[in-house]
Amino acid sequence: MPAAALSTIAAAVAALPSSVGPSRGPSGPLDVSADLLTTLGAVPDPRARRGVRHALVSVLAVAVCAVLGGARSFVALAEWGADLPAGARSRLGLGRRVISESTIRRVLGSLDADVLSTVLCGWVAARVRAPEQGPRQIAVDGKTARGARRGDERAVHLLGAIDVTGGAVLGQVEVEGKHNEITAFPQLTNRIDVAGALITADAMHTQRGHVEHLRERGAHWLLIVKGNQPTLHAQVRALPWSGVPTADVSTDKGHGRIERRALKIVEVTDGLEFPHAALAIKCVRTRGRVGRPRHSETIYAITDLSWHQIAPAMIADALRAHWHIENRLHWVRDVTFAEDHSQIRTGSGPAVMAALRNLAISLHRLTGATNIAARCRHISKHPNRALNMIT
Repeated sequence: MPAAALSTIAAAVAALPSSVGPSRGPSGPLDVSADLLTTLGAVPDPRARRGVRHALVSVLAVAVCAVLGGARSFVALAEWGADLPAGARSRLGLGRRVISESTIRRVLGSLDADVLSTVLCGWVAARVRAPEQGPRQIAVDGKTARGARRGDERAVHLLGAIDVTGGAVLGQVEVEGKHNEITAFPQLTNRIDVAGALITADAMHTQRGHVEHLRERGAHWLLIVKGNQPTLHAQVRALPWSGVPTADVSTDKGHGRIERRALKIVEVTDGLEFPHAALAIKCVRTRGRVGRPRHSETIYAITDLSWHQIAPAMIADALRAHWHIENRLHWVRDVTFAEDHSQIRTGSGPAVMAALRNLAISLHRLTGATNIAARCRHISKHPNRALNMIT
């Protein structure tokens, strides 16, 4: 076995706790400059030392590589590990013993999903490049894993953040339900370096506490305004939009459809009952198929950025790009990885698998993939392709 693999496995085994119990954070300082296999050794092992046959880092490495190849279930993860050739098994420190499906299920189901996500997303975030122009945009949105249920039949709900430019997942936390996203928002953003970034979110997160928190963290924000903030919504709608010239117009055509977006912007310093709001935005979207009637939708938003900090075209791009988190993350997890049909329901399993899917999507994007399903098929054809991505 290579010396690097031996040192990795030895470090992970040395970090095993003496008894089963909840983990509270990575086991030691997290070195995000290391390769992913080494970084996985920072995840605390919830198992008792007695009876451990496979180091946690080996179990996690098998799970990561299998998901990189498109594996969707614990059975598929175990089958991927069982089919490894001798050389690949040596690279992961597995020896001759095969990791069973029951072992994978017990280990992944007992992990602290928040810690695992923090470790994986921290490693990914260190490799995300800043955009060439404008502030880095981070989109925040929640997703319910509809196929997963807790013992009380409650669906597993996850709040995530994605780097809009590259499509890498920067953070994820599990929440009690969609209505609890509000309280989880500071917890999620505290795990991400948001200084100087533009945070975008839907109307649920247009909260005074959120913008104060982001201001303390040195971040900017662009938030949708709807009826959940009735006073603010009424104030924004009542602005003299009819006398405001259109600041930006964009049109997209494709697949027989056409969409036109017209943007108006008003400076509202000290004009709204909302802290730190500098600009109010009205976006009228007209959509339809060529040769057929079209329908319009009006969206209002506010931001703390001033005219001198962001151009109208950048605001228009940021409003549209926010939905990348739906198209490039949630949709991929649902369709490519069949997350909503997953039967993984017990313990931390659903959140852990979501964290592994996030990592797979991020890794594929960081290595230049534009079609995640095609890249998964490519990786699945030979195990060394996945191993080369984590070592």
